[in-house]
Amino acid sequence: MKAIIYCRVSTTKETQESSLDRQEDELITAAEKWDFDIIDIIRERESGYTLDRAGVLDMLDRIKQESIDAILIQDETRLGRGNAKIALLHCVMKEGVKVYSLAQNGELQLSESDSMVLQIVSMVEEYQRKLHNLKIKRGMKRAVDNGFRPEKNLKNRGNENGRDRKDIPISEINRLRNSGLTFADIAATLRGFGYDVSKATVHRRYKEAATLPEQEE
Repeated sequence: MKAIIYCRVSTTKETQESSLDRQEDELITAAEKWDFDIIDIIRERESGYTLDRAGVLDMLDRIKQESIDAILIQDETRLGRGNAKIALLHCVMKEGVKVYSLAQNGELQLSESDSMVLQIVSMVEEYQRKLHNLKIKRGMKRAVDNGFRPEKNLKNRGNENGRDRKDIPISEINRLRNSGLTFADIAATLRGFGYDVSKATVHRRYKEAATLPEQEE
């Protein structure tokens, strides 16, 4: 199984270097004991109360890009403190990655209060996802009611000097905008119909069409 070792101290004092070294050495030994292959070792000197940590962001990127099975830490405070700890635990566990703690000699066992908070966060996130899907569904219905026909998509126009322009029905963007939908609603609606488009792209194309209306007719 693949694991990332994460070591952290809260200050930049040179006296903390020995603590980082000790964490790393002990976790390397633990990884061998727990039969983990070490993919990366992250060391950083940052406050546990902040999420703006280069090491943590790198760790989350590696989790998404590779099949990481576990994060190895000295104890849960090394991962973070307060709300930052809860947020990071949620991000890690949502990806199916386990956390192993040297202090607990194995997989991290959360306190009852932390478990409750994580459960609430997961429930809120799930309801946000449902609301987002309902918003897309509503936008799609409003778009069709206002005459949007996804099968009448404009042909893609390549840009020889750069990336291909996204294949987006500009006339329908104008129609939906004139019907009162926001750019975010329009983007969500188009994504629901299979168009890979962001709010920013919708806004840019709308502005382009406004300055050169004949271009997309």
